[in-house]
Amino acid sequence: MRPKKISSAELARSIEHILGRVLYGRESFIIEQDGEEVALRHPARPVKRRCLKDALRAWIDSGPRDPEWADLLESVDREDRPPEGF
Repeated sequence: MRPKKISSAELARSIEHILGRVLYGRESFIIEQDGEEVALRHPARPVKRRCLKDALRAWIDSGPRDPEWADLLESVDREDRPPEGF
């Protein structure tokens, strides 16, 4: 995919959005200032894709279960309340 050209002003206005597109969308951008290309922003490294099998293996390999964990989650759920006015 060819890099999209954007102005430095556009980058400044929407830096979080642009960086999200670089990180998660694997997009590249050429940043221009006063019509001149001044920078290239592209993903720093390839994202290692994981599958469900990898996630399950990591969970199984994480060690013995903590018997208090489910109790803690249930207590948090019982005490969780929406903010006033909702």
